[in-house]
Amino acid sequence: MSSLVTFFNETALFGWPLSNIVYLLVLCLVVIVGGMSGMALGTWFERRFIALIQVRKGPNRVGPLGLFQPLADGIKTFFKEDIIPVGVDKPLNKLAPALALFAAMMAMAVLPFGPDVAIPGWGTLTLYISDLNVGVLYLLGVGSLHVYGVVLAGWSSNNKYALLGALRGAAQLVSYEIVLGMSLVGVVMITGEMSLKGIVEWQMNHKIPLVLLQPVAFGLYFIAMFAETNRPPFDLVEADTELTGGFHTEYSGFRYALFMIAEYMAMITVSVVATACFFGGWGGPFGFLPGIWWTFAGILFFFFMFVWVRATIPRLRYDQLMRFSWSYLIPIGLVNLAVTAVAIVVFDAK
Repeated sequence: MSSLVTFFNETALFGWPLSNIVYLLVLCLVVIVGGMSGMALGTWFERRFIALIQVRKGPNRVGPLGLFQPLADGIKTFFKEDIIPVGVDKPLNKLAPALALFAAMMAMAVLPFGPDVAIPGWGTLTLYISDLNVGVLYLLGVGSLHVYGVVLAGWSSNNKYALLGALRGAAQLVSYEIVLGMSLVGVVMITGEMSLKGIVEWQMNHKIPLVLLQPVAFGLYFIAMFAETNRPPFDLVEADTELTGGFHTEYSGFRYALFMIAEYMAMITVSVVATACFFGGWGGPFGFLPGIWWTFAGILFFFFMFVWVRATIPRLRYDQLMRFSWSYLIPIGLVNLAVTAVAIVVFDAK
């Protein structure tokens, strides 16, 4: 075992130790498989919970409690006929779902799921792929790539409903991305960190979750994350009663599934970011029993909120959606940033 470790540490490829390359590849594989598994369990959880609210049973035939239903659905979707209508722009039509999934996977690269773990005889295990010192900026930049998948899907489909859904998606994602960004700026101003790991460690060192110092920012983030993931009541880009399916109306089979996978992976991403930036991440609120379970508890809580809101709150009109962002959320965000800046100056002067 020691000789194998020595070989990986001493062998270099393109100037990088082979051990580092293998380690990063394994981490990427774990995150991708974990994201896919989380998506599968998320669909099962959503269907079961909505069925409970609506006094139905939900999936309960395939496996215990229907847990194997997502696997059966995945196999069915993979082998389902991929129909491409006449008149579509085929290269862009095929690129759009891949681009949406790529953006969702790239965003997961900087998510801090847990602390560094020392392994005797091997080294330190990091429960994240990369700790960028501009992690918040990276998330906002990569997250904005998702809009290209939506726009390309709608424009290339040669369908008026898909095009309307794409135009809605572009306007909605841009509008609420501003709100999302402003909610995180307040966190960055207080901690002086743009690294998600650094934000978690700041809360651990001060033993206070930032949701208590930035409650308005958390409220803005909580609302914006529904719009950024196209979840009800902000799912106007695919409103079935108006657009039959929106930007992915002409998609079927596995290409349609890629959009759904990207949506659920985005839900995991915004849940981890909310947990890390407002609830102490793996450090737990007030430093209480720190551990990786706090991250997974945060994911479960926000998934619960996603499903609960979908089952109970009706969809907004599109004009209401846009007015809510530009007339209310953005001004509130600006006021919150101004108050935060004044408070920082006052407390630093004491």
